[in-house]
Amino acid sequence: MTLPSSVPGSREREQLDLFRALPGDLVPRDAQDLMAYPFFSLAKRKRTVPIDFHSGSVTVRVEGTAEHGIATIWDADVLIWAASQIVEARDAGIPTSRLMQARPYEILRYVGRGTSIRDYQRLKAALDRLQSTSVATSIRQASGRRHRFSWINEWKERTDRYGQPLGIELILPDWFYAGVLDAALVLTIDPAYFRLTGGIERWLYRLVRKHGGHQARGWQFDFRHLHRKSGSLARPYDFACDLRALVARQPLPGYALSIERTADGLEILTFQPVPSTARG
Repeated sequence: MTLPSSVPGSREREQLDLFRALPGDLVPRDAQDLMAYPFFSLAKRKRTVPIDFHSGSVTVRVEGTAEHGIATIWDADVLIWAASQIVEARDAGIPTSRLMQARPYEILRYVGRGTSIRDYQRLKAALDRLQSTSVATSIRQASGRRHRFSWINEWKERTDRYGQPLGIELILPDWFYAGVLDAALVLTIDPAYFRLTGGIERWLYRLVRKHGGHQARGWQFDFRHLHRKSGSLARPYDFACDLRALVARQPLPGYALSIERTADGLEILTFQPVPSTARG
């Protein structure tokens, strides 16, 4: 998606220093705000129904276009890559920027995808969804105020004179960039996360990692709260079935899941960290 030089986004690019992606296998890092709240669609099929979440002073509304739909939790891998790059550079004393450049191969390889033409096309579709998704949230805002942004302000492909790709440039929004620069708002995640194939299990891992961390006694959520917090369009009954199936499979790297039932029949999902020596 390339914007003409007359639009505000292109002027923004001119005011930013370019940050080129660092080489190597960097430690994956995720933004805690994105892990704790329903910012992404959990379905692989296009979702245009908005996500609306309210809890106390926290509000999140996510909207997608009819053409692209809401950005998915798989699209969010691009943001995990970006966060990992920014934190690694910051810790090494390298200047960072919201304007980033990388080769598609580097992004795809980092998030565990293939590097075929089809994979490249899927990456471009993900960038389109991230750019066209509109988010409005009260998180990290003064009381009663909301911040509205897209996950990517704009992006474009760079090619040489023969039409061969040189890389991708993208501009991150202030809200995301500021959260990543704050060390207290970023967590490392297990690289095995990228191998999780289901939307609910990806969402649940991020939620568990955010709330449970490495606490020896783990954490608990009742099924109804989890359904609301996920933003999923699945019926509560179907969502509960999916959670039970996850407990049976135990797919989350580093965590063991179990279900407890209260006297009145309420189902509680419990998760505890698994010692590294006990992992397969």
